[in-house]
Amino acid sequence: MDSSFEPAESERAIDAALAGRGVEPPLRSSLARYGRLVLEANRRLNVTGARTSTALAEQLTDSLTVVPFVAAPYLDVGSGAGFPAIPVALASGVEPTMVEATLKKARFLESLLPALGLSGSVVAERAELAAHREDLREQFSSVTCRAVAGAAASAELTLPFLKIGGLAILQRGAMEREERVALDDALLVLNGAVEAEVMLEGARRLVLLRKNAATHGRFPRRPGIPSRRPLCQ
Repeated sequence: MDSSFEPAESERAIDAALAGRGVEPPLRSSLARYGRLVLEANRRLNVTGARTSTALAEQLTDSLTVVPFVAAPYLDVGSGAGFPAIPVALASGVEPTMVEATLKKARFLESLLPALGLSGSVVAERAELAAHREDLREQFSSVTCRAVAGAAASAELTLPFLKIGGLAILQRGAMEREERVALDDALLVLNGAVEAEVMLEGARRLVLLRKNAATHGRFPRRPGIPSRRPLCQ
């Protein structure tokens, strides 16, 4: 992003990019304001790899794809700069609980909520630890997870937060057969199942996981283990 790019100009540019993607006002203006705050913060904190208005608009519209599947109470694992949790909240009014281990990003998320007139909360902790807290474990009807880890690891990080019958919404790209088999095997251990796969543009997709029974208390495993040693691989 050009350092001379003015905040008001960036907001207008994001709004125009969202309009080109079919996002209607007033949601478009709310998302553009959020996008401008992200770009401003990125100059200081490096909260996301998206550094232009066009890239931000792509992240924003991608986040909106999960909205039809989100139900309250709702939690997002690895929120980063707020994708998809903040766009979900702006589009649906559902209050997000955002789990983000990097402190500078967690503080940024905390600042976004009042700035955008949203209610919600931020848990500045690793998901592997947060999922063992009594106030968070098996408390949510829906959990999202975007670009945090492989599919099997993402399942291990999301299902413990879900109530029985709840839905995990994984935002994924292309999935090879090996990853699919590992996910199916991991879900047998975690007491979940793939309910559906929703295809988006290109290779992007949403993988919907339904929790069928309580997840054993030993999951998720210690911080870093789900990603380094995915279940059943």
